[in-house]
Amino acid sequence: MSPWAVPALALAGGLLAAALVVLRRRYLLVTVTGLSMAPTLRHGDAVLVRRAGLRAVRRGQLVLLEPVGAGSGARLVKRVAALPGDPMPAVTWHPPAVLHVPPGHVVVLGDNPAVSLDSRRFGSVPGDRLVGVITRRLTGGPLRTPAAPARRDRPRHPPRAAAQPEEEHA
Repeated sequence: MSPWAVPALALAGGLLAAALVVLRRRYLLVTVTGLSMAPTLRHGDAVLVRRAGLRAVRRGQLVLLEPVGAGSGARLVKRVAALPGDPMPAVTWHPPAVLHVPPGHVVVLGDNPAVSLDSRRFGSVPGDRLVGVITRRLTGGPLRTPAAPARRDRPRHPPRAAAQPEEEHA
């Protein structure tokens, strides 16, 4: 074994450890529990979450939230319905005088309203409750987004023009 092999392996191990620390600070692996995001996410799906604040969130994205309200201990996975300054969605709980989402807040909804604990029940959520944006599902197939369905009805390439038979001339 070369005299440089041991220091090289130590350096490689140190770089790998540093990379894992950076990734851990930027990403989370979360397992979905419950049915509030069905059919997009199902109970038991594993998802990758990129840590992000309110400025990085867009309407329609799935987000991970810290517990909202007193007595709730579980993080929530929801879809962003409205951002600060957007009109307050009619389905949410809010005082009648509130016409727009307050600054620093977001409105989140579950895809399965019958069982979802979301802004329909607790109103807008302070932006500091956001943990991050869900970037992909790791189990259970690809992440489907009802707000932006895949366009399977369109061919990938324009159809080729069919050759027209020539007319016979007499």
